Amino acid sequence: MSTDWSDRIVVTELGDEPGLSEDLHAIIDRVQAAKGFVPHVVLNFGQVTYLNSSNLAQLLRLKKLLHERDAGLRLCSVGDQVWTLFLVTGLDKVFRFAPDPMTALAGLQLEDEERRKRA
Repeated sequence: MSTDWSDRIVVTELGDEPGLSEDLHAIIDRVQAAKGFVPHVVLNFGQVTYLNSSNLAQLLRLKKLLHERDAGLRLCSVGDQVWTLFLVTGLDKVFRFAPDPMTALAGLQLEDEERRKRA
């Protein structure tokens, strides 16, 4: 389920399938449908115990869409089983991670401030 944490950041609490695919699809749809500004996204993996190849493809697609719209993505609270999958696939170098939602939010807010100063 997604929550607008602020006007600039959306936090999505993820769980296992079938909700995981549905939640990722909803976030992708939201980014694609947005006109103009797209908020940063925090994905909380605290309740996720496994990922399948379709989930990984959705995450990569979301990252690409957000990057194209100059928005950030953070994955947080990733458990050991899921973290192992990110390590084995090399995706630990593709995504940015935080230990918990508050750290993810703080990191995105700091990056947002830096972007605004450069603009």
